Amino acid sequence: MLIAIPQVLDADGVARVRALIDAGEWVDGNATSGPQAALAKRNEQLAEDQPAAVEAGRIILDALGRTPLFVAAALPLKVFPPLFNRYAGGQDFGIHVDNAIRLKRGSDFRIRSDLSATLFLEPPEAYDGGELVVEDLFGEQRVKLGAGDCVVYPASSLHRVEPVTRGVRVASFFWLQSMIRDDGERRILFDLDRAIQRVGAEKGQGDRAVIELTGVYHNLLRRWADA
Repeated sequence: MLIAIPQVLDADGVARVRALIDAGEWVDGNATSGPQAALAKRNEQLAEDQPAAVEAGRIILDALGRTPLFVAAALPLKVFPPLFNRYAGGQDFGIHVDNAIRLKRGSDFRIRSDLSATLFLEPPEAYDGGELVVEDLFGEQRVKLGAGDCVVYPASSLHRVEPVTRGVRVASFFWLQSMIRDDGERRILFDLDRAIQRVGAEKGQGDRAVIELTGVYHNLLRRWADA
């Protein structure tokens, strides 16, 4: 399930994050790569342990917690602290799959990566190329969103970032461990939640059918959740 989530950060939020990270120390993007990804990855990454990266990550985590569509789509249990990368001058990230377990350096924090996420921090008209291409059962899905928009997709997917041939592509990326491990079950809950919201808007949240459907949602969540 690939879900685009608009305006996780508003213009002010994007500006705050960019002010922090643009002044930070950028290093070779393979600082966090596994052995296969290192063969395909050509970009720069903000050093994750510096204060600018930590503070910018906090801004994004706070914004995600205030975004109902993100919570409904991901049902997050743990979120890896956001990282930041940029591509320019033909840099790209070839086809790869994300590691199943992500470890935060210098700590005992680890997550199972059920979902990957990219939050775009540069307007799409400011650069050429740089599309995130995710392969699924229905073929390739190409994603290039507005600054402040986020996309969430299964970390098990094969994906790549196309070469950036003009300008600079700047983004945050991170992984999530969901309360619902299975992508199919997570999709059922997401679709059910969206349907409940639509019916509730038409009939009111106190309508008997809305209450019963909400009960079905929570009973499925109770059955499937790892939390």
